[in-house]
Amino acid sequence: MVDLSVNLGNNLVLKNPVMTASGTYGYGTEYADFIDINQLGGIVVKGTTLTKREGNPYPRMAETPKGMLNAVGLQNVGVDSFIETIYPKIKDFNTNMLVNVSGSTVEEYVETARKINSLDNIPGIELNISCPNVKEGGMAFGTSCPSAIAVTKAVRDVYKKHLMVKLSPNVTDITEIAKGVEGAGADSVSLINTIMGMAIDIESQNPKLSTITGGLSGPCIKPVALRMVWQTANAINIPVVGMGGISSVSDAIEFILAGASAIEIGTANFIDPEITIKVIDGIEAYLCEKGCKSIGEITGALKI
Repeated sequence: MVDLSVNLGNNLVLKNPVMTASGTYGYGTEYADFIDINQLGGIVVKGTTLTKREGNPYPRMAETPKGMLNAVGLQNVGVDSFIETIYPKIKDFNTNMLVNVSGSTVEEYVETARKINSLDNIPGIELNISCPNVKEGGMAFGTSCPSAIAVTKAVRDVYKKHLMVKLSPNVTDITEIAKGVEGAGADSVSLINTIMGMAIDIESQNPKLSTITGGLSGPCIKPVALRMVWQTANAINIPVVGMGGISSVSDAIEFILAGASAIEIGTANFIDPEITIKVIDGIEAYLCEKGCKSIGEITGALKI
């Protein structure tokens, strides 16, 4: 038997290191017909804001080589509707349900987090200060160290459970942002969010996205994500949750070797709804093959 459990601190313990990335897994219920979602280490549900958002105009998705661009724009029902209509449907799953929290102002982040803090079966939030496809807020907080610190500290003051902060790759030095939010009270950080990109239809000569630019995800961003996870894990003292192009067992193991305590799978869920279970089983098989008794034996074990 191999111990796959991961303790991310502040009472957030995962049964295994495999989580799902916000925006790619709905509220978990959408995948319940394909897999037993109770087997997952955690599910980070769709981005949630203080009030309902319709998102950006269509078209807001475009396929790219080895990836995709999205400019959905945080379409969601708003936190009150989430609490009233969605939370009752997901609160009894036997896995960690985390809510991805976003906003346009510090006050919106704070009020949304405060409301979620009252939900007994939500053990943590992922503070999204890094969304690249909304016109205001989001990435604006994640690309400035003072802003990232300010919003993290303000949310920390009202949110008492596990506070994970999702970092943007669209910065010069991601470790400075990571150090800043660690000092402001984050329990962990997750990275990377999508990379700013664009695509053009040469026949119409128009951008393929209504917003012109959007967030690039998928296997094409994995080398960048892996590098940033390795840098961040070596710069801070809180757990790192790695993501960005993970679509196989070997991808996940690379992130763990680079220092990620856990990982999130995103775009690959659209291609293979069973990918999370395959990765869990594959990590266990790899540990057995290497004679390891726990996932911790390979976390940050990159040989340099």
